Amino acid sequence: MTHPTSTWTLSQDLDQILTDTATLWPELDGARIFLTGGTGFIGCWLLETLRHAVLQGQAKLHVTVLTRNAAAFRAKAPHLADFPSFELVEGDIGSLQALQQPLTHIIHAATDASADLNENNPLRMYDTIVDGTRRVLELATRHPGVRVLFLSSGAVYGQQPWELAGVPETYAGSPDPTVPRNAYGEAKRAAEMLCAIYHKQFNVQVTTVRIFTLLGPYLALGIHFAAGNFIRNAMDGLPVTVNGNGKPCRSYLYAGDLTTWLLHLLQKGQAGRAYNAGSERSVSIAELAERVSAVLAKGEYTVLGAADQGWNPGRYVPDTSRIRSELGVRETVSLDQAIYRTAMWHGWQPQQ
Repeated sequence: MTHPTSTWTLSQDLDQILTDTATLWPELDGARIFLTGGTGFIGCWLLETLRHAVLQGQAKLHVTVLTRNAAAFRAKAPHLADFPSFELVEGDIGSLQALQQPLTHIIHAATDASADLNENNPLRMYDTIVDGTRRVLELATRHPGVRVLFLSSGAVYGQQPWELAGVPETYAGSPDPTVPRNAYGEAKRAAEMLCAIYHKQFNVQVTTVRIFTLLGPYLALGIHFAAGNFIRNAMDGLPVTVNGNGKPCRSYLYAGDLTTWLLHLLQKGQAGRAYNAGSERSVSIAELAERVSAVLAKGEYTVLGAADQGWNPGRYVPDTSRIRSELGVRETVSLDQAIYRTAMWHGWQPQQ
């Protein structure tokens, strides 16, 4: 079979990000960044890129990374944990009062999007998101002029109508507040309100990004994300199986493209404004299963047709006109390439 990319390494993605963010690095030179959630999927991509920028001489940076378990992160990514420009601070979001050094930027990416936590302990999910965001915003008030980027979610829109091809930032929908499984989306909405309040009342320069579905290296396989489950099954030689009816629609932005978008938002996003970040290329879950199998296996997949038990059985696709028109960003990686690179990073090798 013909694969979408004959050779690929993560460094190629990082080179592309630096090319697409070339105008930002002179302004970021000397930045002192505080990053929460730095050991997660998106956080690791940000750290990979910041490290690459320093190594390539694009900027000198100091990044303080909040982590619950420094030893675990060092075992996972020693090249990031031990990089001289990065400082690990062990603790949780409640430890922020210990940060005294001047900051120029804050990226608040710490959120456990675990479906298990949302189902079994929605109160903890809600409190972690809302209380954590408020502590980050309080920290920002002690650093006048600091730029803050808050990573929110497309879940704030609730159920997207089928007839709405892409949900814009102006859409007035919301999760049903009587359903506890919506704790994640409702908490992100409340956190966004805190951002709006701190921007108005304390002049905190905070920009919000509502992130949709992603693919790429560092994505955990085998949890509650359909794409990750499909890739894991194909890598293990198992059938790519859709437990539900395969009709829900998603879109998948490659994490390298997301990182480019986040860096533009960090430096150029308008304070007090929200931006969608995701792909506009809608694909049903059944179509996703077909693409994963076509790229990684023999093109075979199965749709079992069970009732969909997921949090969103409909469409989950953004309109990204705002971020593309205001910041000039674009998608550069196809769905097939995103699948291929994610699997390659996890150790899969194409059969000759």
